[in-house]
Amino acid sequence: MNKKNNILIVFYSYSGNTREIAKEIQKQTNADVFEIQTVEPYPEDYNSVVELAKKEKNNNFKPALKNKVENLQKYDIICMGTPVWWYTMAPPVKTFIDENNLEGKIILPFCTHGGGGESSTFTDMQKLIPNAKFLKGISIYERGSLATHKEIEHWLEQIK
Repeated sequence: MNKKNNILIVFYSYSGNTREIAKEIQKQTNADVFEIQTVEPYPEDYNSVVELAKKEKNNNFKPALKNKVENLQKYDIICMGTPVWWYTMAPPVKTFIDENNLEGKIILPFCTHGGGGESSTFTDMQKLIPNAKFLKGISIYERGSLATHKEIEHWLEQIK
């Protein structure tokens, strides 16, 4: 990864899995980090959040966010992370994309999932940010494993 570029890791994490992957990317890139947070927190009960996420996806709902990135224009590269909810990105990430001008940015997508892989997460991101340059994404099962450090290292080397 070219250290001359300003890198920002933007992510939403419900259970902490995506946060753990963002922390590992941060260790390896020394990038700034921004965690997307919703005004209204999601339910703590897993089944409730699954049902709510399905409803939000079907209605293209974008929850209100409680925080914003300052000086987004200073970043060339955005590592964009999300858990996979109903085969795509979590609604808070859609809100972030909708509220921020990411045109011309280089996007490095990453996601965490419970077994279904990235599904359409990365292609859906590309559709929402058509004027950005997307590089190869990485998909990690839950919080990853002992090999996740190496997987992320290999991913970052591939996309220099």
